[in-house]
Amino acid sequence: MEPSHHLDLNLLRTFLAVYRSGSFTGAAQLLGLSQPTVTTQMRTLERQAGRELFERLPRGVTPTAVAEALAARIAAPLDELAVVAGPGPAPGRADPVHLAGPAELLCLRVLPALAPLAAEGVRLRVAPGLTEPLLDELRAGRHDLVIATTRPRGRTLNSTPFMDEEFVLVAAPVWAERLGDRPAAELPAALHPVPLVTYAQDLPIARRYWRHVFGRRLSGPAAVTVPDLRGVLAAVAAGAGFTVLPRYLCLDELASGVLVALHEPEDPPINTAFLVQRPGAVENPDVTRVHELLLDAGRTW
Repeated sequence: MEPSHHLDLNLLRTFLAVYRSGSFTGAAQLLGLSQPTVTTQMRTLERQAGRELFERLPRGVTPTAVAEALAARIAAPLDELAVVAGPGPAPGRADPVHLAGPAELLCLRVLPALAPLAAEGVRLRVAPGLTEPLLDELRAGRHDLVIATTRPRGRTLNSTPFMDEEFVLVAAPVWAERLGDRPAAELPAALHPVPLVTYAQDLPIARRYWRHVFGRRLSGPAAVTVPDLRGVLAAVAAGAGFTVLPRYLCLDELASGVLVALHEPEDPPINTAFLVQRPGAVENPDVTRVHELLLDAGRTW
């Protein structure tokens, strides 16, 4: 589909917001319009184009091939126009940077890294949460940057590898002593009666460790579930059982002996986190400053 002179610029802006947010509701929030207005505008644009642009889903929409081609042609020009025509921040006072990600990573690594920018006057609005809901909110314009524990699906979000998390199997010394010095092949059976502490009922980190290191599925439910890895760390350090944690989170506890690594495989499982930026032109220079500083810091973690 070729955008032409008879296509209204406002319709194209609305189309791009729907394409990037993945829903009419998200586009309405981005543009400050009502959802029925967005729906009407998209119907008008589809009628003018003579083609369907979005497939309606039970939750949101997905672009057709025609929409993908149109977005590729108009995104950059519309973003440039938004920068030129936009009101911009008040002189000397940029808008706050809205940043979101996993609570423990934000608290232990990200906020200390951003302290120099905060001291220079950069304003931050930080929100913890799980990756998928945060990415939905990013598409809807609620955040500028999201630290995601998985690569975002689709091509509407710009993501950059941020840092690698190495996972380690740990327990308090009392449990390590009971388990003794066992070969790796015997560890899964030996750990079966030991309480498992995790941050989610589906055991995502522990299941991944079992599959990668032991080559088998992890069986058995969690004994304790805490939706914050810092809580998992505290429970295990107090002797509640065993768990799998990102190494950065428990470096001090491992060094002091509060926790013991039950196994140190030559090829530990690693997860890559991504720094994801809100679609569209970056009008706030502080967003770019935060983005660049975090990428630099992530290379050293």
